[in-house]
Amino acid sequence: MRRVVVTGLGLITPLGNDVASTWESLIAGRSGLGLVSRFDASAYDHPIAAEVKDFNAAEVVDPKLARRIDLSSAFALAASHQALADARLDMTQEDASRVGVLLGTGMGSAHQIVEQQRILDEKGPRRVSPFLVSHMLPDTATGLVAIATGARGPNFAVTAACATGGAATGEAAEMVVRGDADVMIAGGYEAPLQPIYYAGFNAMKALADHEDPAKAVRPFDATRNGFILGEGAGVLILEELEHAKARGARIYAEWRAAGTSNDAYDMVAAAEDGHGIAQAMRLALRRADLEPDAVQYINAHGTSTPLNDRVETRAIREVFREAADDLMVSSTKSMHAHMMGAAGAVEAAICALTCHHGIVPPTINYEHPDPDCDLDYVPNEARQAEVRVAMSTSVGLGGHNSAIIFSKWEDA
Repeated sequence: MRRVVVTGLGLITPLGNDVASTWESLIAGRSGLGLVSRFDASAYDHPIAAEVKDFNAAEVVDPKLARRIDLSSAFALAASHQALADARLDMTQEDASRVGVLLGTGMGSAHQIVEQQRILDEKGPRRVSPFLVSHMLPDTATGLVAIATGARGPNFAVTAACATGGAATGEAAEMVVRGDADVMIAGGYEAPLQPIYYAGFNAMKALADHEDPAKAVRPFDATRNGFILGEGAGVLILEELEHAKARGARIYAEWRAAGTSNDAYDMVAAAEDGHGIAQAMRLALRRADLEPDAVQYINAHGTSTPLNDRVETRAIREVFREAADDLMVSSTKSMHAHMMGAAGAVEAAICALTCHHGIVPPTINYEHPDPDCDLDYVPNEARQAEVRVAMSTSVGLGGHNSAIIFSKWEDA
């Protein structure tokens, strides 16, 4: 079987606009949350967000294109350029037909749609942008990345709500395994910080509340009361092992397997017994030919909602049994919040970095143990530890689940 390795990473997150600054913030246990600044949120019950800071799309792409594209697509382009540069992949030396792009988004071009609807309402149909249709599609970013890089291999988008990033990364790796490509530019992106989305999540009673924005997201803590929206992008360069070796690539980690499933239960609530996410984890372990006790770390979905964290803990205990007591489990959403379609990809990249550096990022704001959440959540401080195998889990609206496994790279 063709083996797949991670040779490049690109991150645009509320913790930093590149891999180094994001990783530094994660290990320092620094929060990326604050009060909403993108719009007047004074009428909202929970005016907190995890915004990307100091991002200028015109520094990433041609200024004319920057004015046309959605912020989410700009995030995707920026992270993709970073990842290719990090991988030191020279597209002029590659067979472009063997390089593909697979990115996912949960919500698509939120800013384009909202802004053009406003123009339609205020100024009429003749003032709507002629670029709207081509830049509002869920696969707009994959097309833009292909145009920017010259990648002419497989190219499409994936959407699975909050499990999108994980599902996209897993499917991209499978494409390399089955020989559809030698290199895949893979991941997820999202820019949902618009009033209409906040109003929707507010109406769902899903958003967290706290007088200190930095403490609003408290995964697995007994006082948790909801999640907070974030934004950004995560991109991984997934490469066939021999191809990577032939060009002397630096390898972060090896991708081992992925599993996906659906609860088939409810559009919002996870099934109480956790069977869906448990099924995805079991499938990933089986495909990787690993026993549960081989895993040292799980980057959990851990949204900080009362139900989700309890269900995910139950599923981990069901799958890992006695080995669950030896697992390190953290939710980095405590720092970068819920980046929706980008979350699973960013967290997959974090797993690769954890294997590479031997440092486990913490779950911050963990102060009050919950008897229903009884795992080692790496509370409040990063932990030095050799992580030979790491798993990333994601759970999405509509019952979508994904689990991805990475292992420490060891050149046999």
